[in-house]
Amino acid sequence: MKKIFLCIFIIFIVFPFCFALEEISGNIVDVLNKEIYSATLIIDNGKIIDIRKDNNSYNTYILPGLIDSHIHIESSLLTPSEFARLAVIHGTVAAVSDPHEIANVLGIPGINYMIDSGNKVPFKFYFGASSCVPATEFETSGARIDSVGIEELLKRDEIIYLSEMMNYPGVINNDPEVLNKIAVAKKYSKPIDGHAPKLRGKDLERYVKAGISTDHETISLDEGLEKISLGMKVIIREGSAAKNFDALHTLIDQYPDMCMFCSDDKHPDDLVKGHINELVVRALKKGYDKWKILQVACVNPVKHYGLGVGLLQKNDPADFIIIDNFDNFNILKTYINGILVSENGRTLIEHINAESVNNFNIRERFISDFEIKRRGKKINIINAIDGQLITHRTKDLVKTTKGFVVSDRDRDILKIAVINRYNEAPVSVAFIKNFGLKQGAIASNFAHDSHNIVAVGVSDKDIADAVNVVIENRGGLSQANSGYIDALELPIAGLMSSDDGFIVAEKYSKLSQTAKDWGSQLRAPYMTLSFMALLVIPDIKLSDKGLFDAKEFKLIDLFDIKS
Repeated sequence: MKKIFLCIFIIFIVFPFCFALEEISGNIVDVLNKEIYSATLIIDNGKIIDIRKDNNSYNTYILPGLIDSHIHIESSLLTPSEFARLAVIHGTVAAVSDPHEIANVLGIPGINYMIDSGNKVPFKFYFGASSCVPATEFETSGARIDSVGIEELLKRDEIIYLSEMMNYPGVINNDPEVLNKIAVAKKYSKPIDGHAPKLRGKDLERYVKAGISTDHETISLDEGLEKISLGMKVIIREGSAAKNFDALHTLIDQYPDMCMFCSDDKHPDDLVKGHINELVVRALKKGYDKWKILQVACVNPVKHYGLGVGLLQKNDPADFIIIDNFDNFNILKTYINGILVSENGRTLIEHINAESVNNFNIRERFISDFEIKRRGKKINIINAIDGQLITHRTKDLVKTTKGFVVSDRDRDILKIAVINRYNEAPVSVAFIKNFGLKQGAIASNFAHDSHNIVAVGVSDKDIADAVNVVIENRGGLSQANSGYIDALELPIAGLMSSDDGFIVAEKYSKLSQTAKDWGSQLRAPYMTLSFMALLVIPDIKLSDKGLFDAKEFKLIDLFDIKS
């Protein structure tokens, strides 16, 4: 009798709760069919098993979740699990991520670290096989991934694409190793991302013909139109440093099937404020058709990369957001696989303590390491451009003290240095304009792509002090000014913090504001600094091996000897 009672209890009391269906009602925004209708989603085991239309009146809209089509999670200074906690607040349900930064520090184990971290939270990370580790042979990185390593990665189901092929000269000039990596991606039928700043004409045609399918480095409308005409998808980028929406937004209206949105690099203070939702709102305010905008923000990434992200169709994963209206586009709730992960601006994903891994092997530096003896009257200068990754190259007269070339804050020509973090080596020193500091120095080892230490400042002492804080912490951001020191520690590969993302954002904001108080007019001083060592972006950058001409793809002398 007891057994019978137990069976009845299980069947009628326990069983229904184990398999309870969830019902969520609202105005369904069906982007694929360009239709809005009132209905109830029936969700079971993370999937939409039915959509029941009705004639009810609802004051909310249910639509597919937003997707960042190209990002380096490490640029948020957060682990993937922590990045997810902040991103879901803004309606992001998935990210196509190139773990290129940590790969340059730790190689394939670094990529595995990112995958493992992402798997700990209800968020959809789609990682790529980083194609350029190192990015060039003109810098020192902590690891190397050859075509054999690329195949090892692309065999895996969780690696969905070949990450941005930054070595476009290698593609154009038929470098065997570069072509082998591309061939492996084709072998496993996985998309190949591009990286082609200012590439045009016959060179661009050769690049696209090799199998490159996207580009997120487009900075002008005619450049974007040319790439689209060749079959490339243009990923419209709006990050913390590079901002291309204003130049490219008309493509949303003209070619909605050939565009996607991305942030590429998003620092934590900006991630707290918004994500892909900001681009959606800006596009809506431009008056573009919402169906075109949502196709760019939600649909195109799923189709291009073959993502397992739901698009509000029957039998899809239950990935969606709920908003109040299309004017303000306030994100009320975010669901991933049927799990409510954010509500009314509050994340529901719990913080996860992260394990630290690293690769940092150098001693402290001295003022003398940053001194430069005068060898000519003029020097080649990096000209930073606010809101862009590209730089311009100019020449100017040097300022000297006791035979040494020094920063000239009156003309805003400041000393910039890159220090090899992996091996003991001489410091590489050059000069930069338009950074704006009138006092102090800032430093960071978050420096694309090899993540050596980069610093800029008014005096050699402040530069040395800022650099030594980064070395002591074995990674992070810092600033120094006549004995004043502040820093944000990044113990995970020297790239990411293990702290709560909102705390990291607050610390980062403080450092950034102080740099502005010291005179910098840049919107994101640390983010701009991080790209001054990115050799694959024109026109001129600085690596740990010296000043680099990205147009000629070669190292050049700091001094203009002809002058």
